[in-house]
Amino acid sequence: MKIAGCLILLLVGFTTIAFSQAYQKEIETHRATYKKEFLEDDNSPLKKEDLAFLRFYAPDPAYIVHGKFTKVDNPEGFDMQTHNGVIKKYFIYGYVTFQLKKQQLKLFVYQSEKLKTKEGYEDYLFIPFTDETNYKETFGGGRYLDFRFKDIRSNTLKIDFNKCYNPYCAFKEGYSCPIPPKENDMKIAIRAGEKLFGKEVGIK
Repeated sequence: MKIAGCLILLLVGFTTIAFSQAYQKEIETHRATYKKEFLEDDNSPLKKEDLAFLRFYAPDPAYIVHGKFTKVDNPEGFDMQTHNGVIKKYFIYGYVTFQLKKQQLKLFVYQSEKLKTKEGYEDYLFIPFTDETNYKETFGGGRYLDFRFKDIRSNTLKIDFNKCYNPYCAFKEGYSCPIPPKENDMKIAIRAGEKLFGKEVGIK
C-alpha cells in the first residue's frame, strides 16, 4: 500500500510539473504574439525599441477561473466613456460569476455596437475591469480581456487573468480607450497579466 501511495504521489507530481511547463509555454507564446501585434498595427503607440519596457506578472494558474455565464436577453445599448472623451456605444451581453481567492466575484461582458457590424468581429466580446493593483502595480485606467462567442461553452466562460492586457492609453494619450464601468471594479488585487509600462511614452 505504501509503494502504491508513493507511486500515486509521484504521478500527480509529474502531471503537475508537465502542466506547469506547458502553461508557461502557452503564456510565453501568447505574450510574444501580443508584442508582435504592436509592430503590425499602423495605429500602435509603441515602436520596436519600446517593447522591452512591457512588463508582466509571472504566469500563475491560480488566476484561471471557470465562471458561470448568464446571457442578458434583449440588452439595451449604453454609452461607455473613453479616456479621450469620445463616447462609444456598447451592449451588456451578459455577466459571469466566479470564485477567486475565496471571494465571490462578478464581471459584466460587453459587446461593441460598432464591431457587431464589422466583418470578423461580429462575435467579439469584451471585459474591461479595474482592481486593487491599479495605479500602484498596473495601469490606473484598468485592463482588458477579449473573448469570442465560442469561448462560452455550456454556460461556462473560462477567464485567464494572465492574459489581461493594457489599453493603448497606458502607453500614449489621445486614444479612445473604454473606461471600465463601475460594475466591473473588483475589490481584489489581480496580480496577473500586464503590469504598468516600464517607461513613459507620450504620457504627461
